[in-house]
Amino acid sequence: MTHWVQPITLAMNGLHLEPLSLAHETGLRQAAADGELWNLRVTSVPRPEDTRTYIETALLQREQGTRFAFAVIDDASGQVLGSSSYHDIVADIRRLEIGYTWYARSVQRSHVNTTCKLLLLRHAFDTLEADVVGWRTDNYNFASQRAIERLGARRDGMIRHHARRRDGTIRDTVMYSLLRGEWPEVQAHLVYLLQSRRNTGTQG
Repeated sequence: MTHWVQPITLAMNGLHLEPLSLAHETGLRQAAADGELWNLRVTSVPRPEDTRTYIETALLQREQGTRFAFAVIDDASGQVLGSSSYHDIVADIRRLEIGYTWYARSVQRSHVNTTCKLLLLRHAFDTLEADVVGWRTDNYNFASQRAIERLGARRDGMIRHHARRRDGTIRDTVMYSLLRGEWPEVQAHLVYLLQSRRNTGTQG
């Protein structure tokens, strides 16, 4: 079966996103340990002992055509910084979402997230010719909501009582989207943000 999203490596600003594989297991575990991210109740970062299963699940979803996961790699060191995915891929209506995104604490609030989102959005709209890209996040994950809104995505609403968290509680899910016609302005904004950070040396 030929899937809409095909294996590809995306690169920019000293980073590259390559298809997630079992070869990334140790690096992914180390990235999650930078801040013990698995303890955050509003994310899905794998516990150290669950890292291999996390990758195997992503690979199964790739075979099914519903998710394509990437490892985020620092070019200079080869270090795995985190992961991000296309998911809930619906080729018939040219829709996909960006999610399962997390980074080692030491690179949070740096250029990493903006660079990764620019790469993923460019590939989605300019190569895959998606009509819409979506995001979803926990109603209590305010940092994620702010980050999505800074990208220029529109808040579509909230799905109540939508999914179970790892701790057993039930979350509401906040939904966002970006349409093809909105992409040129958002792309210009993201490029401007990255250029501004390089010019000022800021990390925010």
